Amino acid sequence: MIFKIVTLFLVGMAVLAMFGKLTYPGKKRLQSAKCPKCGRYKIGKGPCPCTKGKG
Repeated sequence: MIFKIVTLFLVGMAVLAMFGKLTYPGKKRLQSAKCPKCGRYKIGKGPCPCTKGKG
């Protein structure tokens, strides 16, 4: 009985891992929305807050 539970758990984890490797639509656009310096997401078209004070 415990063997069945452990086997089902491992199969479930494998299925979740396969779904985690799938790419979802819009992933490339999300990656390009990150600041190359600090890695934060840029909101809007302005500069990143990490470069706002410098000028």
